[in-house]
Amino acid sequence: MNQKIAIIGCGNLGQAILRGLLDGGVAVENLTATRRNTDALAQLASEGVNVTSNNQAAVKTADIVILALKPYNIEPVMRDINDALTSDKIIVSAATGITMSSIQQATTHKLPIFRAMPNTAADVKESLTCICHADASDDHVKLITSLFNKIGKTIEVDENLMEAATVLGACGIAYVLRFIRGMTQGGIEIGFDAETASAIVSQTVKGAAELLQARGQHPEHEIDKVTTPRGCTITGLNEMEHNGFSSSLIKGIRASFDKIEK
Repeated sequence: MNQKIAIIGCGNLGQAILRGLLDGGVAVENLTATRRNTDALAQLASEGVNVTSNNQAAVKTADIVILALKPYNIEPVMRDINDALTSDKIIVSAATGITMSSIQQATTHKLPIFRAMPNTAADVKESLTCICHADASDDHVKLITSLFNKIGKTIEVDENLMEAATVLGACGIAYVLRFIRGMTQGGIEIGFDAETASAIVSQTVKGAAELLQARGQHPEHEIDKVTTPRGCTITGLNEMEHNGFSSSLIKGIRASFDKIEK
C-alpha cells in the first residue's frame, strides 16, 4: 500500500489505528498524524511518523484522510481542511453519530466518504472494524477494506447500523475488559495472586473467542460441553444469572446505544 494516510486528531483511537498500520506493513513515511498538542505524539515522531498540528498541511499530502475526532469536531475540522481537499482524496470518519451526508455537506467537494468504527485492539492488529460508504467505487471500497484489514477484521454494514456497531464493537472492548477484571478479582478471592489470575483469565477469554470463531457454533453449544449435571460450572452460571448477569449486560448495551441515539 503506497497511499499517503493522514490521521487527523490522533488521540487514543487514532494512535491505536496508526500503531496497527505500522505493524501491518504501512511504511512510516506514508503516515502523518495531527494533534493540537504534538508533544503527546513525541514517541511516534521519534519513530519517523510525520507529526504536525497543521491539519491542512497533513491533508494536502494525503490520499486517505482518517478523521479520528470527537463528533463535535468533525464539521469544524472539515470546514477548516476544505481548501486542502481534492476530488481524488478519500475521507474516512471514525466519529460516532456523524452521518456521511453531514460530512459531505461540510465540504464543497464531491468525495468518496466512509464511516469506519474500529476499536482500540487495532493497536495489536485485532480490531473489528465496521464500515459503510457513500459515493465510493468498488476500487475505493477494496482499498479501505484492505487498509482496515491490516489492523484486524473488517465487516461492511448499512449506515443505519453504525451506531449499533459502535456499541457492540468499540464500547464492547470496555465491556469485555470489565468482565476480565471481574473474573480476575474472583480468581484472587479464591487463592491466586493477581498476576497469575490475570494470565489465566486473559488466555481463557482468548481461547473462548477463538473457539467460537473456529467452530462457528452458538455459545450455548460450547457451554453445554462444560456444564455437567450437579457440576461446579452450572452452579456458578446459575448464580450469575440469578444476580442478573446476562440481563445487566444487555441493559448496558442498550443504555450505550440510547446515549448515542439522543
